[in-house]
Amino acid sequence: MKKVNALQLRQSLTKIVDTLKCTGEPILLEKGRKPAAVLISIKDYEERFSEFNANQARRKVVSEISSMAQKSKNTASAEDILREFREG
Repeated sequence: MKKVNALQLRQSLTKIVDTLKCTGEPILLEKGRKPAAVLISIKDYEERFSEFNANQARRKVVSEISSMAQKSKNTASAEDILREFREG
């Protein structure tokens, strides 16, 4: 993993971003010789974080639907259940 310090980042941001785009390898940003952050490609971000957040949102929706189905032991139609879910 390539390492850069804050000064190098300020002085050559374009070069560092170009390197990241070409190699796709994360870059460790150090401040005062201690790790402070990691720069990752947009591809890595989307794979690791966007998909993760979308999966969490899907799980939440499924959980809410399941919870509503368990609470409601009446004979409400699917349309009524969906309407209730959308309203709140």
